[in-house]
Amino acid sequence: MKFTFGRWWRWCLVLGLSCCLLAGCSMTPNDGKTLRVATEPAFPPFEFQGKGGELTGFSIDLMRAIATAASFQVDFQSLPFDGIIPALQAKTIDAAISSITITEERAKTVAFSRPYFKAGLAIATLAKGNAILTDNQNITSFDSLQNKKIAVQIGTTGAEKAKSVTGAQVRSFDSAPLALQELQNGNVDAVINDAPVTLYAINTGNLQGIKVIQQLLTEEFYGIATAKSSPYLSLINQGLTKVLENGNYQQIYQKWFKSTPPQLPAASPFANQNTATLNSFTVILQSLPTLLNGVLITLQLAFLSVMFGLIGGSLIGIIRLSKITPIRWLARAYIDFFRGTPLLVQIFMIYFGLPAISQELGLTFSLNRLVAGVIALSLNSAAYIAEIVRAGIQSIEIGQSEAAQSLGLNPLQTMRYVIFPQAFRRMIPPLGNEFISLLKDTSLVAVIGFEELFRKGQLIVSENYRAFEVYAAVAVIYLCLTLVSSQAISRLEIWMNPISKENVK
Repeated sequence: MKFTFGRWWRWCLVLGLSCCLLAGCSMTPNDGKTLRVATEPAFPPFEFQGKGGELTGFSIDLMRAIATAASFQVDFQSLPFDGIIPALQAKTIDAAISSITITEERAKTVAFSRPYFKAGLAIATLAKGNAILTDNQNITSFDSLQNKKIAVQIGTTGAEKAKSVTGAQVRSFDSAPLALQELQNGNVDAVINDAPVTLYAINTGNLQGIKVIQQLLTEEFYGIATAKSSPYLSLINQGLTKVLENGNYQQIYQKWFKSTPPQLPAASPFANQNTATLNSFTVILQSLPTLLNGVLITLQLAFLSVMFGLIGGSLIGIIRLSKITPIRWLARAYIDFFRGTPLLVQIFMIYFGLPAISQELGLTFSLNRLVAGVIALSLNSAAYIAEIVRAGIQSIEIGQSEAAQSLGLNPLQTMRYVIFPQAFRRMIPPLGNEFISLLKDTSLVAVIGFEELFRKGQLIVSENYRAFEVYAAVAVIYLCLTLVSSQAISRLEIWMNPISKENVK
């Protein structure tokens, strides 16, 4: 095909106009821009999962309205509440809307939009007539919480407020529903939580036998958080201002709270706060005493759990070799259940599930956190140890049993004096691996508020928001514990090996 000059000129004109259009589009970066917005969907009515699993709530509806007003898209990402600010610092997300209260300390770490909700903290206690009601009827104000057991959500202003109560035992949980469940199970006397969330849970019938003391402890404002010097903060503020002015905010507020929204400030109350300047070494040094205190609890959990797990696992492993089929299959079912379900789920079932079921049956039952943690870890560990014991026993030659029988030993004596001592030496390496795994798995007990090493680290991060330094220190401590354990297990293996003993001599 031949191009004439006129046709060539027309092609150049089309090409030039196309470039101009592309350039014009590039000058409006907000159009089609997608912001990664973090939220914790466990805080109804603000952020939670609906019946179909989709995100819903006041904050979710508001963020979508802001995105429409400011011409950008939203990609919601679910994160635990205590991980949101570290994620903003790392810039793995662009913003966060998760009922984050604007505080002076947080404003030093992240930048907040203008406030989008007025809230306050309230005290929740068991209502009169509750089956597990103890002596908490005298809790009528904040001062009456002295020497009481209080549940809070980690990293929240409620957790900070609870620290100022004289003599209080504060238990922190990963989410507000878990803290309220702790109260419903009778393990604590009160919960300090955001008033709208607690009232919503009571009014919807999700919580039975709980009341809120009608006295707000604080006046707080929620804001949308972004990283410091974020280019998206002005865009979010622009959209939020439009939503407040065009009536959309009032409609969303009326939908979720059936009332007229209060007046909100035009700017964050702690804008332009200076960023904390502590160096990493200082942060780690300040955290070490608290972390080392958590190490003692971690070791206590690990040793108790492995001891009970070893006893239970040995019995179950021997039962697995029984010639009685129903008993053998019962042991197999136990092993399959505890190996086939996550340890985290087992901890939840034992600590939260058993007391809840007992209450439905009209029984009063609760578990101490240490007892619940040891039970869950021991039952789980016993399933793995049972298979190690079974394999160790079956690895001993049949001639050993025949020789013992020829000497007049009964089956129990044969197992005790001949088979098991030899099998145990072969079991030491896999048992060592199980102990090391158990040592690391103790971190999962943090979900029931047990303050072992990992939980101590979480509590420190919730105060100083220096996630990398604190979690790096936690990782190094775990590494030291596992290395020391590996060396101790290797020494035990050498000591119990008769051939190695001869070589040493």
